[in-house]
Parts: sequence; C-alpha cells; structure tokens
Amino acid sequence: MTHLDSARRLAVLGSPIGHSRSPLLHRTAYAVLGLPWEYEAVEMPADSLEEFVGGLDAAWRGLSLTMPLKETVLPLLDDVDAVARATGAVNTVLVEHDGGARRLTGFNTDVHGITEALRRSGISLATHAVIVGGGATARSAVVAAAQLGAEHVDIALRTPSKAADVVESARAAGLTSTVLALDDPAVLALAPDVTISTLPGGVGAHSHFEGAAAARSSTLLDVAYHPWPSELATLWEAAGSPTIPGLAMLVHQAVAQVRIFVHGDPLIPLPAEEPLTAELLATVGLA
Repeated sequence: MTHLDSARRLAVLGSPIGHSRSPLLHRTAYAVLGLPWEYEAVEMPADSLEEFVGGLDAAWRGLSLTMPLKETVLPLLDDVDAVARATGAVNTVLVEHDGGARRLTGFNTDVHGITEALRRSGISLATHAVIVGGGATARSAVVAAAQLGAEHVDIALRTPSKAADVVESARAAGLTSTVLALDDPAVLALAPDVTISTLPGGVGAHSHFEGAAAARSSTLLDVAYHPWPSELATLWEAAGSPTIPGLAMLVHQAVAQVRIFVHGDPLIPLPAEEPLTAELLATVGLA
C-alpha cells in the first residue's frame, strides 16, 4: 500500500490559527483527488513546536506552517529545498518514513503562491518591485520578484533596522535593494511595476501610500484578505490600478503544498491540476 492509498494525517500549525482557510482548501483538494486524507488546524505556539514535531508518527504525511513557525521549524528539519534556503522560511514540511526512519523536509511554497497569483493576473514580468514589510513573507516576496525578472526592490517597513534578512534574501536572489521607513516621504515617489504588501491585515500601511505614485504605476498583491478590499487595495482601486487579494496567493501556495504531499516534489503538477485549481479558487470566492 502506498501513501496515496492509505489514510494519512496532515495539519496546518500556527498561532492564532482559527481563521485559517487551509483546512477548507486542502480538504477540498483531497476530496477532488480521491485521497482518504485528514487535514486539521492545530493551535501551536512556537515553544510547543519541537515537542509536536517529535511526536509525528508514520500516520503523518505533512504540515503547513504559518506565523510564528516558519523560522522556528528550521532546526527541526533534516533538509530544506532551495527556495526555503533562499528565503530562510519554511511553510511546508513533508514527513516520510522508511523502514522506521523518519525524514522531515522543509519547503517554501509562498514564493510559488506569489508568482502564480501575479502571473494569472497578467504580470509575467516586473523589473522594479516595492515590498511592504520585513518578515518571512517579505523574504518570499523578494525571491518571487526576482523570479519575475525584477532587478531592484524597495523594501518599506516601519523599522528599517529590521530589514537585514530581507536585504540578504534580495542580494542572494540577485537583486539590488533600498530600505525605507514607511513614513519616509520618499515612499510616495516610488513607481514600481508591482507592489507586494506582506503585512498581516495591512493595518496602518495605507496612510503612508495616500497619493503615492505606486498606486498609479503598479499592480498590488496584498497578503491581507479579510476584509477585502484591504485599506491598501482601496487606494489602488481608487487610482484605477489592479489589485490581487491574499486569497489568490493562499490558493496557489496550497496547490504547491498538495503537490509536495502527493508527489514529494513541488514541481510535479497534480492530476487535472487546472480544474482542481479552479475549484479551490471558487471555494474561496475567487472564481
């Protein structure tokens, strides 16, 4: 019996986790694929992760990780893929057992989620991106910008001294970068092709972009999705510019996670992946 034939356990971990759409997306995907897999949400503070991971037995196939666990998990893994290494953040763990030996491999599917959401909205090339925020998702955003052909990123965040890891991810991806405080008037003059806001909820950032050139020059991908439109998206829509909700990113990164759990590889498409993706988008109201 293969892992595709047997009932397997999967879960999304994080704190807070009650709002997560991941159970809905994954349960829908496994139903479509005809897999007898269970997927749950588990409230998991960072200081409880090691004990939980240590107890993963052969019934487990994988984990999805959200805040605050994307970095906490790194020392618990046997290996990480190249994208996770470049971003220093893991949002997916593949659990494999072979002859009693357990192997945990970390992946980052947030980069895929960002690039796919942008590409499906007509953005296949961008030379200049603005990244709002300085956390793990911001590091994924700069790597995604590089994959879209960007040469330079401006990183805008409340505390510029906290941008070092994002700058390093940009440098490793071959990008030049400039760091600005969100309240720096220079932010208003930035005119990128793409703006990616990685602030959960996006609260407060909009006040620094009122009248900004970016709202007129760029497509906005805002990881925030409730409520929608977000405060930033409202500014972009008022300027007549396209906006992409975080739910689109969430769906596409989930598809890559399902690829990993099914095939062990984020690059191998799923059976009938386009209809499956369409159903997942419809499930969250993006059809």
